[in-house]
Amino acid sequence: MIPTHLREGNTRIPSGCAIAGIMDRTGTCHDGTDILRSIALMHDRGNGLGGGFAAYGIYPEYKDLYAFHIMYESREARAATEEYLDTYFMSEKQERIPTEPVASIKNPPDIWRYFVAPHPMRLNMSGLDEAEYTMQHVFHINGKIDGAFVASSGKDMGAFKGVGYPEDIGEFYRITDYKAWAWTAHGRFPTNTPGWWGGAHPFTLLNWSIVHNGEISSYDANRRYVEQFGYDCELQTDTEVITYLFDLLARRHGFSQEMAAHIMTATSWDDIDRMDPEQAAFETTLRICYASALVNGPFSVILGSDEGLLALNDRLKLRALMVGEKGPMTYFASEQAAIEIVCPDAENIRSIEGGVPFVVQLDSVAERKRNESAENRPAKEKPYHHETGVLPRKRKEA
Repeated sequence: MIPTHLREGNTRIPSGCAIAGIMDRTGTCHDGTDILRSIALMHDRGNGLGGGFAAYGIYPEYKDLYAFHIMYESREARAATEEYLDTYFMSEKQERIPTEPVASIKNPPDIWRYFVAPHPMRLNMSGLDEAEYTMQHVFHINGKIDGAFVASSGKDMGAFKGVGYPEDIGEFYRITDYKAWAWTAHGRFPTNTPGWWGGAHPFTLLNWSIVHNGEISSYDANRRYVEQFGYDCELQTDTEVITYLFDLLARRHGFSQEMAAHIMTATSWDDIDRMDPEQAAFETTLRICYASALVNGPFSVILGSDEGLLALNDRLKLRALMVGEKGPMTYFASEQAAIEIVCPDAENIRSIEGGVPFVVQLDSVAERKRNESAENRPAKEKPYHHETGVLPRKRKEA
């Protein structure tokens, strides 16, 4: 259940927020210095009610285990959670996450991390795959154990977040001590939901993480949709529904991340009317089958995963999101200055297009997918392209 004394009120505040991301396509890991500087530059876009970071590649010695970051508001919550974990998982290591006292950070929860694997016998008896099994137990901890919240639950990644400005949260968690091949960051200005430790961004599930600037006006429709598939939306932030939609569409339904993003920012009916009949039929089918997965409202998001980063704006581009590149490095930020402060000679700085996912993958992932595509894709079939938004057409039968 949600800790109540850690919230900062329920007042609606005009929208702000800042997001940033940095990735090295080669998989080389970099400490948190640059992501901290980038998000700190956008200090005035937040109000101190939320900040956080997600980092990929930080636990190479435990890369095959789920890294649970869990916040506790009481000893009883920790005892109940550890008893639960001991029942359903096998733990390799558990420890408090190292933190540093920061004057502006008030009443932090007790924050632990656990490197675990599903209990083999219980996993086999469940009839679920490893990811689904883990997800269901994350939901149990968040929804059934009072005073406990799983901040992140992926492999070789972690989320570090809380109530405070992001630069203070970074100092609190000693972000510069970690090295990652991909970083995302968020400075929060809560709009419709309270500022509290569990509701800060990034919001995560398994290997997914989302940082989000904006407001999801379709939240209720999206929430009712994902709840039909067993996702629990009770953490008082509209960001969680975006995370669950990506998990549903990509992990469960098998779409690529690009196609999942396309479904969530589906082509308008006016544009469909101007398409050739075959393409129009395909787009119409997507809109009908996944009508409740369409995300409306002003938003920009950066999705992190074990493949890389994906940046996405709403179709009308009502929230700013910039990208720049330099060699193997890609930089995202709500403001161009937040890119240039860490990479003054960044190249090809431009704004992300509305409704078109911008994808950066690890070189190893991109190479694997190219090989799979060459082996499996018929010669006449066109691949989905993140720059043009062209979707594959169904091949005509001979």
